Amino acid sequence: MAQSQPNFVHRVRRSIRRQTFWGETDRERMRLVTSDLILHLHPQTVPAAALRWTYTFGLGGLAILLLPIMIVTGILLMFSYTPSTDAAYTSILNLEQYIWFGQLIRNLHHWSANLLLVVTVLHLLRVLYTGAFHKPREFNWQIGLMLLGLVVAANFTGYLLPWDQLGYWAVTVVTSLIDSIPLIGPDLRVWLLGGDQVNENTLHNFYVLHIMLIPLGLLLATSFHIWRVRKDGISIPRNLNDDQIFTEKRTTIPHLISREFIFGLLMVALLLAWATWVDAPLGASANPNQPPNPTKTAWYFMGLQEFLLHVYPSVAGIAILGLLIIALLLLPYWYDTSDSTGIWFRSRRARWICAVSVPVGVGIALTSILLTEISTSSGVMPLVAALLLVGGYWWLLRHRGTEAGEIRLALFTLILTIFVTFTVIGIGFRGEGMTLRGPWA
Repeated sequence: MAQSQPNFVHRVRRSIRRQTFWGETDRERMRLVTSDLILHLHPQTVPAAALRWTYTFGLGGLAILLLPIMIVTGILLMFSYTPSTDAAYTSILNLEQYIWFGQLIRNLHHWSANLLLVVTVLHLLRVLYTGAFHKPREFNWQIGLMLLGLVVAANFTGYLLPWDQLGYWAVTVVTSLIDSIPLIGPDLRVWLLGGDQVNENTLHNFYVLHIMLIPLGLLLATSFHIWRVRKDGISIPRNLNDDQIFTEKRTTIPHLISREFIFGLLMVALLLAWATWVDAPLGASANPNQPPNPTKTAWYFMGLQEFLLHVYPSVAGIAILGLLIIALLLLPYWYDTSDSTGIWFRSRRARWICAVSVPVGVGIALTSILLTEISTSSGVMPLVAALLLVGGYWWLLRHRGTEAGEIRLALFTLILTIFVTFTVIGIGFRGEGMTLRGPWA
């Protein structure tokens, strides 16, 4: 007892000195460090209206959540994967059959990557349809488009790594489309493939891109994107009835963080359940001498593959796609006199116009497909008809006195609907020889 008393006094004095030096206990310091980290990513307060689920749908936070899931599962996969045409497919089979939770880890990696692509597109649509790309957020809109491109590249390069028939021929199809890009297409294709066709060099190139360069680009671009959101400010939801900005504020901790935490847990649970029951696809081992019939690319490129079936020459299709990408990059600088930031679809009339643009876009896509089936002009007639219909729709909107911003949303919705329709047709209605068939044929 006599010896324990000095030890007790020493501990008390040490605790007092530590609290005096640091100003808080260890628990309090940990809480402050956590708060600093959170407030490094979020402002101290956010508009109360921005917390509404129907404004953001949690898409930005979900994208940030999926990125570390992909990175962690990807690192775990690297321990058992061999980037060689002789051993890649076998290493995937061994992973799924002999390594504990190997199938689950691959499923999580595959489905989180696909979900990240979907979420990124939906987040971009949310920003566009709420006008959240206007000044001062123009540059961050372009960073968001770059992030979308990196997510597509991450999915595409990872698609080849199992070295199965699905990945091999999907990459073959897409790189043949790249060859149609004017001026730089052939050289870019050779650089990606490491030669004239998909081979060992291609697998090594895609592996390096997939595990090093693209993830680094994603991390840097995401960090810069988040910083720009902090710098430019969060777009504030606005009421369509009286166009009044909601200025009421809420503290990030706990109002925003509690919502993000619950939403994150729910999405992780749903992703885990899906990955448990649905396996990532894996075809037969890649065979350059036995192409599948039909030869299709990955689902997120099926709209492009279907579109180029109706265009001749394919260079024209690539040029049109290039112009559309440039238009998206320059979209924030399109002249617009009204301030519609924070208003879904900017006006009631724009909502109706966008709603009408959906069936019009489906009709244009189906018309192009029908003309391709009955025309003998090798894709000229479908392309001309589609351009005339889109141009006629634009003229009709102008003739009816539609504002520039409303025309912009209408045309974007029209083109998006055409692309989605092409994607659905390519995935579910193309059979042997890429001929039309029923979805269950």
